[in-house]
Amino acid sequence: MASRAGIALLNLLGRLPLPVLRALGAWIGRLLFVLAAPRRKVALRNLDLCFPDVPESQRRAWARESFEAFCQTFLDRGWLWSGSEALVRSRVKLVGAVQELEGDTPTIVFAPHFYSMDAGGLALPLNTGREFTSIFATNPDPALDAWFMGGRQRFGNVRMLNRADGVKPIIACLRKGGLLYLLPDMDYGRSDSVFVPFFAMPDAATIPSLSRFARLGRAKVVALYSRMTPEGYVAELTPAWENFPTDDHVADTARMNRELEAAIRTMPAQYYWVHKRFKTRPEGQPSVY
Repeated sequence: MASRAGIALLNLLGRLPLPVLRALGAWIGRLLFVLAAPRRKVALRNLDLCFPDVPESQRRAWARESFEAFCQTFLDRGWLWSGSEALVRSRVKLVGAVQELEGDTPTIVFAPHFYSMDAGGLALPLNTGREFTSIFATNPDPALDAWFMGGRQRFGNVRMLNRADGVKPIIACLRKGGLLYLLPDMDYGRSDSVFVPFFAMPDAATIPSLSRFARLGRAKVVALYSRMTPEGYVAELTPAWENFPTDDHVADTARMNRELEAAIRTMPAQYYWVHKRFKTRPEGQPSVY
């Protein structure tokens, strides 16, 4: 009941003018930055590890803005997932190398964890009729799981796959000329991970799925970087990456992190710093948290 009531409230808040909704989200974010001490410490530690040469005052400002962006984008799901298609189209723009979506070349969309990723996930099916597959973890709350799945599948030909479904349906979709929306930039544990640099950290555990899926699916890779703006969201597609994948999945994964670093530097406060990105350490190394 609590989940359903919360979803109903978000849908109701989604009817507010966007500046009012964003102001509310910023206020909640500033409050959470004070109250959610464990996550605040994680965000500050991540920024300290990644940007050791940036003044502490700037890192703290980014962390506070990150909490605000988290809450603003969460409240925005009210209109993203229940507002009219016309409203969503007016606020969510797809720009950049949109021509990469044309045709039927198997395509992987590298979509890292910026807080605006769900807006970017809607921008694609709103602008292409191609089959679109995405991989997400199931939420243990059935009401929230249905809300997340329904919101992400509301436009276009979108199929959501659980990570437990394995690789076969993913590769089958790609080889049929589909799109795969892939978010491989979190720390998913030691299994199948490789240790490659990420910002100032030389050994971030990272899964090499982007390289492997591209090779198995004979797919090109484009990146989608989603940014929150005062008017809504802008999702920018990059041209297909040249010389990717190679035969070296470790080198490919290091390149993926370098590409992501460049995007984060353009909007550091909008990345998902509240996740323990460096929780998995090489054998024998202590926790950095």
